[in-house]
Parts: sequence; C-alpha cells; structure tokens
Amino acid sequence: MGRTARYLPDAATIGRPMKPAEPETRATPSGIPIEAAYDAADLAGFDADAQLGEPGEFPYTRGLHADGYARRSWTMRQYAGFGSAEETNRRFRFLLDRGQTGLSVAFDLPTQMGYDSDEPMAGGEVGRTGVPIDTIADMELLFEGIDLGEVSSSMTINATAAILLALYEAVGRRKGVDPHRLRGTIQNDILKEYIARGTYIYPPGPSMRLVTDTFGYCRDELPAFNTISISGYHMREAGATAVQEVAYTIADAIAYSEAALAAGLAFDDFAPRLSFFFAAHNDLLEEVAKFRVARRVWAETARNRFGARDPRSMQMRFHVQTGGSTLTAQQPDTNVVRTTVQALAAVLGGAQSLHTNALDEALGLPTPATARLALRTQQVLASESGVRVPADPLGGSYYLESLTDALERRIRAELGAIDERGGTLAALEDGYQQNAIAQSAYEFQRAVESGERIVVGVNAFTDEGEEQRPVAQVIDPEAERRQVERTRAVRERRDRPTAEAAVGALAAAAAGTENVLPRIRACVEADVTLGEISHALRSVWGEYRP
Repeated sequence: MGRTARYLPDAATIGRPMKPAEPETRATPSGIPIEAAYDAADLAGFDADAQLGEPGEFPYTRGLHADGYARRSWTMRQYAGFGSAEETNRRFRFLLDRGQTGLSVAFDLPTQMGYDSDEPMAGGEVGRTGVPIDTIADMELLFEGIDLGEVSSSMTINATAAILLALYEAVGRRKGVDPHRLRGTIQNDILKEYIARGTYIYPPGPSMRLVTDTFGYCRDELPAFNTISISGYHMREAGATAVQEVAYTIADAIAYSEAALAAGLAFDDFAPRLSFFFAAHNDLLEEVAKFRVARRVWAETARNRFGARDPRSMQMRFHVQTGGSTLTAQQPDTNVVRTTVQALAAVLGGAQSLHTNALDEALGLPTPATARLALRTQQVLASESGVRVPADPLGGSYYLESLTDALERRIRAELGAIDERGGTLAALEDGYQQNAIAQSAYEFQRAVESGERIVVGVNAFTDEGEEQRPVAQVIDPEAERRQVERTRAVRERRDRPTAEAAVGALAAAAAGTENVLPRIRACVEADVTLGEISHALRSVWGEYRP
C-alpha cells in the first residue's frame, strides 16, 4: 500500500495555507496507520454476516433499527443549566420552542458533590457550571410548565444521581404523571468519576451499591427510565483515545453488570435500561467506526459473557456530545465547523441522541444565540443533508470496515488487559486507566506543540491581531444569595419531626442491606435537602480519598 502526505506547520507557514511535507505514514488519533487507498484486499477474510449483519440485527454494527432514522430522527438534546432553576427553565423553554426534542440538565458542582447552596464548601460555585438543586422546590421550578409525561429528561449527575432521580419522580407525582410514564436518563456512572472526572463522594463499594439499588428500584417503579448512562465522554475529554474511550466504557459496563448480578438481579431485567454516552471528536471516519464497533463489542459481550437472551439487552443505545476539549478560544467561529463534523460522525455512526456544543463554550456559557445555532446545526443535518436515510450509509466501505476491525482488535486488547488486572475496580485502584489516559493526553499535546497535529487557529492558519469574542452569558451575582435564602426557607417551613424521621430511616437503611431508594424518596418528599441526604449517607459510608 502507498503512503499519504501529512501537513505540518512551521514558522514559515503558520498563518497561511501550507504545502505537503515529505510523505510520511499517517495515523488516526488512536495511532492506527492510514494507507493512501483501500481495496478489497484489505478486507480479506472479512465475514459480513458475522461482523456486520443487517441494520437492526445482531451484532448491531450497522445500527439498532432496520430503517435507521427514516421514521424518527435522533433526539436533539441540548445540554443546559446555569444560574438558578428559574433561569435554566427559561433556557429549556427557549430550546423547546425552537425544536429541541429532549432536555439535558447540567448541575452545578455543589449539587454534584452533595452540598447545599448555603454550605461553606459551596461558596462561589453556586450556579456556575450548572443549575443548583437543593430541594424539591428547586426541582419544581426547574420543570415549571414542562410536561414530564411527554418530555424525556437526561440528567448529568453521578454521586448524587439517586437523589436527583427521587426529586424528579416526586415532582412528576405532584404534577399527576404516572411514574411509569416518566422517561429519561440519569448518568449515575461513578466509576468514570474515579478514573477521569473526580466528582465522587463515597468509596467505591457503597457507590456501586447506590447504582445497583437504583437498577432494582427503577425496574419496579420507573420502568421507562434509563438507570445509568455509562460514560466514555469524560474519559475522552481527559485525553483518552477513541480505543480507550470505548474499552474503558465497556469495562465499566461489565463491572456494573457484575455488581447487579451479585445483588440478585437478572441480566435481562436491568440490561435493557443501560445506556451509554460517548464523545465525538474531529477524525470523522475514526469516530464513525468507533460508534459502530462499540455496538458490536457490547452486543457480543452481553450475549457471550452474560448470557443475554433479550435483544434489547444486547443493543447499545448511546447519546453523543460533540467534543468540548476540541473547541478553541482562538477563532471561535471555527468551532461551528468542528461541531458540524463531529455531529455528522455521530449521525453516520447511528447515535440515539445528540448534543452539539456552542461555538463560544471555550470562553464561557453559551448565549441564547449560540445555543440556537448549535441546535440549528443538528436540524440542518436532519432536514437538509440527506444523512437520515439509508441506515449505516458508509457500511461496506473498504476503509471504514478495515478501520472498524482495527479498532475492535485494540479495544479487545484493552479489555483483556483490564480483565488480567482483576476487572475495572482493581485496575483503577492500581491507576491503570488513569495513567493510560494521562499518557495519551500528553502525547496529543506534544503532537500539537510540535506541529505534528494541526489545530486550526492555534498552531496553524492563525491571524495577526485577531479580536477575541466577548463572553456575553454572565451569571447574575445575586443568584447565589437568592438560592441560599430559598433553601433556608424550605428548612424553616417543613415539618421538622417528619424530616428528621426520614433522615434517620435513610441512615438505618444505608447501614443495612435494604434498598435505599425508597428512603431517599421519602426524604425528598419531606423536604429534606440534597445536602442533608448526602451527609446522612456520608455518616454511614464515609468519603472516598484517593
């Protein structure tokens, strides 16, 4: 096979179009070599029936549905949350009015870490990276005027996921919505917090119990709710390659499944409600191949490792968000192009739902105008590009199928390495995933700084004296004060004995083997705050210190 030229910047070419450097072997961001051209010889021994099947059939490489998006588009689920419940509710309505088809909630750091807005640890962080939710009153404001029986809501929350789920259910009940009609997803993926993100509270053992208790509770009480969104996104944002992203995500899914089986659940009872969450980065075809192979590896894992019989247990349903770490503060309008390429990869790869980042997110929170443009990007793809039909339009491409197979070999090798270390929990205790991601991040940054990998507007095609886009979306400085006052007012007016009894019952359940979710729900219905519930569990389980 031939070789391809790579375009490298140097001092003489930065800022203007470059000529090809001397021919070199090129590779994808995961290090898979790319030849100049591909033909049938590259697929020698390829078994289309076993490795691809038809769209909607095992191993689901070509997608979960026989007709792709022909009857129904992917869910357009723009991530939003900032300032206060009222402000975020206005943004939700703004997006729904402009054609968004699902909600995705960003929570602030105190909420993610189990602190109320009036606690000293929360000072200065309230409403900064998402919406603060302390009480059921906040949750009611967040979804005011929104029919929870009709809208699907995704909540990016992990250590406190069970509490937010209980709050959502309680608000739905108050609105008269049958819990069996409530649809949505809680991220609830604590393992990737230990690996890459850091918003954990409890040690791994109790954290895994919270996950499996949620599985069991939702099986009976909220059967239409996705109990977990097993996330490779945050590992990718921390520097993981596409191979590591998929391998570590599936390894985490294996760990959750084994924990649920140990808790007495049957695989086909909980697996249909597992969902996944991936990033989409800039190498279009590697990303398309990544999504296809992720479905294939999970389908075979579910069937061969866990004995799945229900086809839904073998179907990897996933949400995609375009890559936040790929956005640049320099020439931010260029981020529209990056996001479009990434969104196209998600659609060609068969995503069930999609968030497109706004062009100014490297600078701050998106404004209404940039959030609308990000949504319009999805709508143009869905309505004007022609990519909704047929299913898996790139299937059968010599290069794509070769790349899909190459990714699979590397993903399976990573899964084998984790198994050899005793599984995900043992591997992360040894720092295996953390160290591997850190090394990948270092190698990528070194390639950018050397000019080996181009980032437009950063190390090539720069402009002299370019103006910085102002950050227009600001947080109301009074929002934190109002939030603190509201939380304290809830504590003042609630029935204190009822609240105290609910907290005591929760602590007793946590110290035993009872499912804690019904006790958490009783707490939120008694106006116990998120911080108080978290502290009750801390008092029994302790806190994780790496």
